[in-house]
Amino acid sequence: MTTNELALEIIKRLKIDYPDPMCSLDYGKDYELLFSVRLAAQCTDERVNQIAPRLYKTFPTLESFASADIALLEEIIRPCGFFHIKARDIVACAAMLLTNFGGKVPDTMDELLKLPGVGRKTANLILGDIYHKPAVVTDTHCIRLSNRMGLASGKDPYKVEKQLAAVLPPDEQSDFCHRLVLHGRAVCKARSPKCGLCSLSDICPSSTVRTEKN
Repeated sequence: MTTNELALEIIKRLKIDYPDPMCSLDYGKDYELLFSVRLAAQCTDERVNQIAPRLYKTFPTLESFASADIALLEEIIRPCGFFHIKARDIVACAAMLLTNFGGKVPDTMDELLKLPGVGRKTANLILGDIYHKPAVVTDTHCIRLSNRMGLASGKDPYKVEKQLAAVLPPDEQSDFCHRLVLHGRAVCKARSPKCGLCSLSDICPSSTVRTEKN
């Protein structure tokens, strides 16, 4: 089985396991996803979702974020950690969106990367979830699972992104990455993968369980 064939088979099976792949961050407006992803750096999505309602009620517009009382913003996002730099990035990002992009979240990689606190992972998430463009989000789950499954090698996010982009159909990339997150949390855990429960156990090169296909 070639790497491309393996990728297609994995996609097919994960679609059955996780029919409704979605970003686990709650948001209503495009820029809210952008800010929530920034808050999720070195923090769980669950915790970000806990503070999000108060955050977006207190600052209901981009203008309110751009002119935010930093002390208040930091107090709200403190549970997410690194709140000083995250607050600074969010305020600066809101101001740039208003000044440079007419209050709209840009839809290209180059423009997204100009925003404070935005790297390729965040940019790809925005491109995939908001604009439904081909995008490979190389978070920790994606890197770990794609290595285990034999779809990519190495831990460098950019290199893994490029390897996956070469074997995944463009229209499957974004959903595939969301499915890897779901699978990584439920089955293919970092320390104790549940290979015996995995639908990929017979084709995954890292599986500790081998079953013959009927």
